[in-house]
Amino acid sequence: MGFRLPNGATLQIASAYGAAIPVTALSNANPAVATAAAHGLADGDIIAVTSGWTRLNDRAARVDNSLSGTFALERINTLNTQPYPVGSGAGSVREVTAFTEISQITDVATSGGDQQFLTFGFLADDDDRQLPTTKNPISMAVTVADDPDQPYVAVVEAADEDKIARVLRLNLPNGDSILYNAYVTITSTPALARNNLMTRVITISLAGRPTRYSAVVA
Repeated sequence: MGFRLPNGATLQIASAYGAAIPVTALSNANPAVATAAAHGLADGDIIAVTSGWTRLNDRAARVDNSLSGTFALERINTLNTQPYPVGSGAGSVREVTAFTEISQITDVATSGGDQQFLTFGFLADDDDRQLPTTKNPISMAVTVADDPDQPYVAVVEAADEDKIARVLRLNLPNGDSILYNAYVTITSTPALARNNLMTRVITISLAGRPTRYSAVVA
């Protein structure tokens, strides 16, 4: 049993990417193994995934077991051939080559992700039934102290302008990390309240499911 405080956590946004690396095949395995000639990736590299599999497309992942011509997508389980049909997962990956910290965060509010249900009943039933359907989309509202000189501001404003998903990495105090691939926007003017910090709000709208990784043990 463990209990943690978020104090000391840091949030980073991808500020540079490598060229797209074609992936000619993805295996149905746990973890999934990608086939990519001369990919140049090393264990621990962070990648954004484009895939023919809808459930995998637009996710971020960490590279593991990198070999000549193949690498694994750590903690990405594609054994279920219903959402991951055999032979149709090919696509590409892009390595995140630089992250920039989103600093001076005062608050993070997460919304969405809650389960939706179909409620129905049969003629003979006295009580209705429920079946789980989809989950609501997840977004995070990150409040930051207004400081236009911070390096991340230009990165976030560019993401707001081009509406292209960016990889973000949340580094937890115990060494764990959570990867997101998300659309990032920021309010154009700071909020003003007497005797309070001037703040802006960065909204992170997830394009794919997050992936959590345990601390790397040396």
